[in-house]
Amino acid sequence: MTSNFKSWPITIFLSILSLPIVVMFFYLILDTVTDTTGGSLIPDRLTLEHWRFLFETPATGRASIWKVTANTFIFACTTSATVVATSLTAGYALSRLNMPFRRFFLGGVLTLHAFPTITLIIAIFLMLQMTGLYNTLAGVILVKTALELPLGIWIMKGFYDTVPWEIEMAGLADGASRFTVWRKLVLPQVHPGMAALGLFSFLAAWSEFILPQVLAPDGASQVLATYMQNLIKDDVQPDFNMFKSVGLFYALPVLIIYLIFNQKLMNIYGGGSKG
Repeated sequence: MTSNFKSWPITIFLSILSLPIVVMFFYLILDTVTDTTGGSLIPDRLTLEHWRFLFETPATGRASIWKVTANTFIFACTTSATVVATSLTAGYALSRLNMPFRRFFLGGVLTLHAFPTITLIIAIFLMLQMTGLYNTLAGVILVKTALELPLGIWIMKGFYDTVPWEIEMAGLADGASRFTVWRKLVLPQVHPGMAALGLFSFLAAWSEFILPQVLAPDGASQVLATYMQNLIKDDVQPDFNMFKSVGLFYALPVLIIYLIFNQKLMNIYGGGSKG
């Protein structure tokens, strides 16, 4: 009881600091289902007109919101799965195997992660044009995966480093192969890192704007981030309330994922077994 009582001042202080953000989100949600006139803060009427993008036939040159959403899920899920699969094996090799030039490779991986995406965009653009992957969703997925891999490899290497050698030695002593030991004994120890990396990679791809905008400007390869930008750019008199509705629609999967996985993220270093 004493501990809870002492935390009240901190809770109140943080609540006051968060109040402007809460008010902002409240008005964001309110504007998606109401109409106002004359700059009033009080809505005139309730309406679902700003959500018409979910049901109407898209205008000429604009993709369907459901097609764009499917593209975004494909982009985010494929990127996340590829980053996790590659990082699981590369991180294990760098953590456990005595590879030649291992230290230089690790330094190179870290250096690659330090480069901002925008500084590489011209070289990436030329490479995709030469390989025929420019203006395709597959090309953007490959680029985003490559840019996320350095961090993914470092994260998984760090988790593998915490797994005791005795676990692997016991499996090898019992006659299991190195692959079987990795799959059945080591992987369960790094599940928190695998889950965190998968989630972070998904969110990074879900919110990506620069790469799809520059490398896949065609409407068939649009994702939600570029769809929102085009929603404002194409209209002479933009419907900002509908723009807010699309933004809320865009954010909903992220909010749902957070509500589902927040306990796992809070306990990222938990789990596994000893010995």
